[in-house]
Amino acid sequence: MREMIRINVFITQVNGERLWGVDAPLPPQVQIAVNINILGLERKTDSLLEAPFAFSVNFTPSIAQMSMRGSSQLTGDKKDLEGILDEFTQKKTPPQQVVQAVSNAVLAESILISKTLGIPPPIPPISIPSQQVKKDGKLEYMT
Repeated sequence: MREMIRINVFITQVNGERLWGVDAPLPPQVQIAVNINILGLERKTDSLLEAPFAFSVNFTPSIAQMSMRGSSQLTGDKKDLEGILDEFTQKKTPPQQVVQAVSNAVLAESILISKTLGIPPPIPPISIPSQQVKKDGKLEYMT
């Protein structure tokens, strides 16, 4: 039986800055742009690939900024890792499992930094349906 690919994410640089005055109320509408870049994928050993990444969050209006850098390490079976590296080399798109692992790690950290800075976290708002309507025996939600 083959060993599964294991991905470890290491954050090596963290930067967060509140640009809005602490005594001024935050604007009612804030747009948040999140950018995650996988900067490459290279073989370190037969059973290890490394993918450095950069993460940034920008706010409009400019209330704060955040960034993180680091690398993710993929360990596993030599054949599986070769397949991932070949696919990356051909398509030039990062492996989805790496993007997901990095996203999970940096978003969790950015939520903590947001709380510390007193700014909105870079997560999409959850819309809760305001009304339920029964239509043809099924529940439908209206917002």
